[in-house]
Amino acid sequence: MSSEYLWYIPNQVGAGHRGDVVSDDHNSLDTLTTQATALEKHGWKGALLGAGWGRPDTFTVATALAARTTTFEPLVAIRPGYWRPANFATAAATLDHLSGGRLRVNIVSGKDDLAAYGAEVEDQAQRYGRTREFMQLVRQLWTRENVTYRGEHYRVTDSTAVPRITPRGDRSHPTLYFGGASEAAERVAAAEADVQLFWGEPLDGVRARIERLRALSEEIGREHAPLEFGLRVTTFVRDTTEQAWSEAEAKVARMAEGRTPPQQHADHWTAVGQKRLLDLAARGDVLDENLYTAPGRFGGGGAGTTWLVGSPEDVAASLRKYRDLGITHFVLSDTPYLPEIERQGNQLLPLLDSE
Repeated sequence: MSSEYLWYIPNQVGAGHRGDVVSDDHNSLDTLTTQATALEKHGWKGALLGAGWGRPDTFTVATALAARTTTFEPLVAIRPGYWRPANFATAAATLDHLSGGRLRVNIVSGKDDLAAYGAEVEDQAQRYGRTREFMQLVRQLWTRENVTYRGEHYRVTDSTAVPRITPRGDRSHPTLYFGGASEAAERVAAAEADVQLFWGEPLDGVRARIERLRALSEEIGREHAPLEFGLRVTTFVRDTTEQAWSEAEAKVARMAEGRTPPQQHADHWTAVGQKRLLDLAARGDVLDENLYTAPGRFGGGGAGTTWLVGSPEDVAASLRKYRDLGITHFVLSDTPYLPEIERQGNQLLPLLDSE
């Protein structure tokens, strides 16, 4: 199976996300469109758009960018519980139709600012039970007509989402990405996701999780095509190995001086997947050949917790090792976003696409 390479568009109200250029128009339509068209020009498939309370609405941003591009594929992050399945299925089908089949969806089950959304506090079992039903029902609404569904969390009667999704080759609906490292999350992924996304863990951790998820898929009796796997990680690429490490260490030193509190909601830092990343620092600042764990000690979160550092050849070699484990979807990024779209598109992607 061939690999796909996506980027990340920050989708933030505040400027300077993870060291990005600070400007008044950082989240204007023109600025975001410049990033999306640069992705098209420099060989990227599309980009993940992050979701969360206090951030611009991802679906609105994705729709605007799809209208101004021709091949750019937005990977739109959404949270079950803040969308009703039938409303979401119709909105997604509409954007997929208008964009010519370019929509991808990232289902985020982690907690956010529940009070601000008006959502009820749920325990983990309730949250992931709701997520599993959401994914089941949305998939049915995209691929069947007159759907009647009776679950613990959601119910619909004779529901048909329009416009209908147009099958395109093997693609019968937008790809459903999903993340989460807890046992409950992995059971949902094994049953319902199309792609399980991992953070930037060492190879041994990713290998173990892939093996576990494949075994879970068999145990559960997965009804869909085999689960695929993706990696979301920062790629810190410079012309030479020495330059990359010098600049990466200098950037972490500046982070250490600032010691600013993490910007993400507190629940993010207690999530199993994030805790796994933060615990890696106890094993050393550099794992495998070039997985840099130090950023996580000084405020790096999510994909910014660990970085793959090196020359284009170094980072390509590392990504190939993940690919050899079964990773076929890569969501990469570094800041400043626009220059790195161009640098890594020109220097890194050709090393990966040539094989």
